[in-house]
Amino acid sequence: MNLEYFLRKQERLLMQVTLKYTRSKYYDLIVSQDRLIALIGSRGVGKTTLLLQYIKNLINISGLYVTADDIEFTNTRLFDIVDEFYSTGGRVLAIDEIHKYKNWSQEIKNIYDSFPDMTIRITGSSMINIMYEKYDLSRRLILYKMETLSFKEYFEIQKEISLPSYSLDEILSNSKEISSKLIFEHEDLYGHFKKYLKNGFYPFYLEGENSFDNKLYNALDKIINEDIPSLNKINYSHISIFKKLIYFVVYSKKPFSVNIASLCREFGITEPTLYTYMDILDKTDIFKSMRKYSTKISKKPQKLLFSNPNILYSYSKKFDIEVDVGTIRETYFASCFKNIYYSDIGDFKVGDTIYEVGGRNKDFKQIKNIPNSYLVLDVDYTVNSKKIPLWLFGFIKE
Repeated sequence: MNLEYFLRKQERLLMQVTLKYTRSKYYDLIVSQDRLIALIGSRGVGKTTLLLQYIKNLINISGLYVTADDIEFTNTRLFDIVDEFYSTGGRVLAIDEIHKYKNWSQEIKNIYDSFPDMTIRITGSSMINIMYEKYDLSRRLILYKMETLSFKEYFEIQKEISLPSYSLDEILSNSKEISSKLIFEHEDLYGHFKKYLKNGFYPFYLEGENSFDNKLYNALDKIINEDIPSLNKINYSHISIFKKLIYFVVYSKKPFSVNIASLCREFGITEPTLYTYMDILDKTDIFKSMRKYSTKISKKPQKLLFSNPNILYSYSKKFDIEVDVGTIRETYFASCFKNIYYSDIGDFKVGDTIYEVGGRNKDFKQIKNIPNSYLVLDVDYTVNSKKIPLWLFGFIKE
C-alpha cells in the first residue's frame, strides 16, 4: 500500500499552510458533526487551503488529506488507502478535487458505508460534475458552496484585522454612519476596493498581482475545455458556442441584452439547448443570468453579467477590449446578492427595494418619488442616508 506516500506528501503541504486567516463561515461548516460534506466552488476560491487548515487544526484525531488526481491512484484504489489509514487509527478523511477520480460517487458511498465512524470531507472545482453526480449520495451527502472572497474578507486579509458584518437592513438604515466610521478608521479602504474589483475575488491574488489575470483566464479556460465537456449532455463540437457567448458579453461592454431567437440562429441550436447551455454557464460561476422582476415566473434571462468584475477584467484584457466602468459597478453589485432582479425602474430590485447604481454624480432622477429606493454610488462615503457606497455591500452578513 502507499499510505506512507500520502502521509509524507500531506506533511509537506501542511508545513506551507498558515492558520493566520481562516474563512470562518466555511470552516465552521466543515467542522460540523455531519459525516460527509462536499464543498464545491469555482477554481481558485480557496477550497484546498480550507481542507488543509481543517486537517492541520485537528486535535487528538488522525486526519488524511489526499488529492483525487494524484498519480498514485492509477495503481491504487482510494478505498484501499482509506482501509489502511483506518486500521492505523485514522478517522478524518479529506479528499480534494474528487471529480478527478473515476466513479468517485460509488467509491465515496462504499467508504461511507464501510467505515461508519469515519468523517469525510470532499471538494471539487468542477461544480457541475458534482451537482450532477451527487444524487447517488443524496441520503448521505451535505453540499455547500464556497463563494469567492467578499470585499470584507479581502480587506481583512490585506490588513490582518477582523471587521464586523452587517445585515442588509442595517446597511440600508445606517449606511452613512457605518461607511464613514469604516473610512475614517481605515483611510485606504476605498483604494483597496478599487484593487479588489480588478484582482481580489480569488485568494490566489496573494501569489502576485502581475500573474493574476493569466491564472484566472487559465482557470476559466479549464472550465470551458474540461469541466463542461465532462457532462454527457454536451456535444464537444459545441464548446465553441460557450466561447462565442463569452466573447459577445465582453464585446458588448454593457450588460449583454439576451435575444434568444437571434442567438439560436447565430449558434445553429434550438431554444431548449441554448437555455441548457446558459444554465450550465451559470452553474460554473462564469455568468450570472439576470431576469427582470415580474410576478410571472420566467426562465428567460434579459441580461447576462459575469459573476464578478475580476472575470470581466480578465476576459477584456485577453480580448483587448476596454472595460466599461458602469458595467463593472453593476457586475459587482449583482455579485453581492443571490436573489436579485433587473428592474424597469432603477437598475435592480432586491426584495422590495429598488437600487440605482452609478458614479459620484448620479442623481435621483430615475428613482424620483419611488418609495423604498436608494442610490448606490461608487464613492468612499456619503452624508446622505439615501446614498449608499457601493463597497459597503461587500460587508453584508450572510
